[in-house]
Amino acid sequence: MTKPWIAILSCVVWVCVVASLEGRMAGQTQSSGAATSGCGVHPPGPPPDRAIEPYANEPTDLRPFSKFTEPYDLNYIHPNIYSGAGRDIPDPVGVTEVRIGFLGPIENHPQQVFGLRMLHGAQLAVEEANARGGYCGKPFRLILHNDYDNWQANTVYGDERPTDPAIWGSASDEVVKMVYDDEDWAIFGSISSESTHIALRVALRAEIPIVNSASTDPTIPETYIPWFFDVLQDDRVQSFTLARRIFTELGLKRVAILRVNERYGRFGVPYFRDASRRLGHPVVIEQKFMPGDTDFARQLRVIQASRVDAIVLWTDEAPAAAILRQMRQMGMKQRVFGSYRTLGDTLLKEAGAAADGFEAVFPYDPTRKDPRWSAFQERFQARFHEAPEQFASLAYDAMNQLLDSIRKAGLNRARIHDALADIGQYEGVTGTMIYDPNLKNVSLMYIGTVQNGAITYRPASMEHNQSQSSANEETPAGSAKSNQAPPSNATPSGQAVLHPYARVGEDGVAYFGPRHNEQSSRANDEPVRIILFGADAANVAETAEVHMALRDADAAGTSATGTHWILLPIDSQQSWGKASAQLVQTLMDDHPLAILALDRDSAHLAEQMALKTFVPVIAICADKALTSTNIPWIFRLQPATSPTAAVRLIQIAFRQGGRSPDSLRAILASGKELNGVAFASTGEQLGY
Repeated sequence: MTKPWIAILSCVVWVCVVASLEGRMAGQTQSSGAATSGCGVHPPGPPPDRAIEPYANEPTDLRPFSKFTEPYDLNYIHPNIYSGAGRDIPDPVGVTEVRIGFLGPIENHPQQVFGLRMLHGAQLAVEEANARGGYCGKPFRLILHNDYDNWQANTVYGDERPTDPAIWGSASDEVVKMVYDDEDWAIFGSISSESTHIALRVALRAEIPIVNSASTDPTIPETYIPWFFDVLQDDRVQSFTLARRIFTELGLKRVAILRVNERYGRFGVPYFRDASRRLGHPVVIEQKFMPGDTDFARQLRVIQASRVDAIVLWTDEAPAAAILRQMRQMGMKQRVFGSYRTLGDTLLKEAGAAADGFEAVFPYDPTRKDPRWSAFQERFQARFHEAPEQFASLAYDAMNQLLDSIRKAGLNRARIHDALADIGQYEGVTGTMIYDPNLKNVSLMYIGTVQNGAITYRPASMEHNQSQSSANEETPAGSAKSNQAPPSNATPSGQAVLHPYARVGEDGVAYFGPRHNEQSSRANDEPVRIILFGADAANVAETAEVHMALRDADAAGTSATGTHWILLPIDSQQSWGKASAQLVQTLMDDHPLAILALDRDSAHLAEQMALKTFVPVIAICADKALTSTNIPWIFRLQPATSPTAAVRLIQIAFRQGGRSPDSLRAILASGKELNGVAFASTGEQLGY
């Protein structure tokens, strides 16, 4: 919901303007508060191809599958460079203010306090930028949108607002408003990774940057969509840092997990579980609690009976404080560790002496004596009458990087993306940030330890060879190593041949992302499944013509001998959330070869799912917008095409390509004639 916010009560002129550094290393180093020269006069251009490996600075002994095969995540060590036409859009005329959309939980939400702190950090950065002249004399303006809570709405609205998880439309509606109604130049937010994932799909379509300072979900940048920029170390870095501390430095062996049962907890702890298993000490037990719970006795009794040495909490400060109090009341003396959201003044106040000895990872050191950090704390305290914590501080740094990028790039979303992608290292009020090719911060974290009502911080490493004594010494904020040698895809002159997720242009569309296993997880004698998605899909699947196409596949020579074909119909006329949930479940559980979309609406939704699951979509639809995106998984048949003809087309392509969706996509995009139909590499049917 868009609404005006409190007007700026005071206008303070901040006169410390620092000249920006224009030199380029692996990326450009910038400093917080530095007014980048130009206002779009010298945009950086597409970012260079560079490599930082291993992915997310993973230590060898914590790397997935490292003992057996090459990890899949090697696909993420090179940047996904945007190759569309957005940079050529002319500068706008008559702009009086530069709008930035803010998406966060700022009212009627269980995480409202976090959202408001994030908003305050972003607001302070905008106010200071406007005091320095804004963008060529034009003010920056935050356009606020509340991130509606799909999962806990009943706690606020009661029965008047349903809590059905199918209500996914709110976040998408707000992001669409930002793009098309507000005409924002970038989006800032959100805390919720569900909403951020949805916003990212809109960003892919609308080609608008998203800057995030609060979500730790590693699967967001792993969508390989180039429009996302994240200043907070993700759950992967947090989990590996905790695992190194617990298992290697302290030598603990039996560990339990106690986590909140929402996406933040669900997506955080799997990386810790994986790390514990690779270090030879699998997690003994995992217990969950619901958001809003205050009594943890049942979970703690179960953990106590498992005879563990330590407990890892993945939740927020208030629940962590209650857990620590109740543990001590029960006589439990295990060491306790936590994710970054468990640490802060609320924990100290509510847990009291029960928090002594508690340790948690943290993205920066808030106790360091740094002039920029001290000055920021004073300004924030004066403006909002409270000390800045992690949500506010990281938002301030993230917003400053966005504002600097807008000044540098000008009012063009694609060039703003380029400027963000050009930041290889940034000196913010929270410290040094180092960005990998996926535009996420991979700097080393800190371990915060509670003792006698105070928190002390020290740099922490994921590496095995860092001793406990050296860990107490000051170390660089990041250890990512830039690969300066020409990449393996370089030409003899050293010029890199770029391999983005998808390239659109005169040479068509090509796919460069992760590959399916050619043999597939399904045996060769298992059925081949096709999702039939659209209005009245069940009745279409039962028509005599479609049944005949399935029965006659072998006799017609269009499939391997003995192959059995199955159609999986999904009705697109049910609620949008239920249709998408059913489509996702079928894609994940049944491993279909392809999706056959029967109409425009189902084709657009299937296209977005294909982007995530790498399954080709054959759409019977007149909408050419389907094939105008940077998505190489969509193939459009003319609206007069019958479902039976589309099924036969898939069967013929299957005979030439095999069971892998990748191979099917390659056959369809090859330009070969299949059952009288041929496609350009863009997915358009040739001859139309």
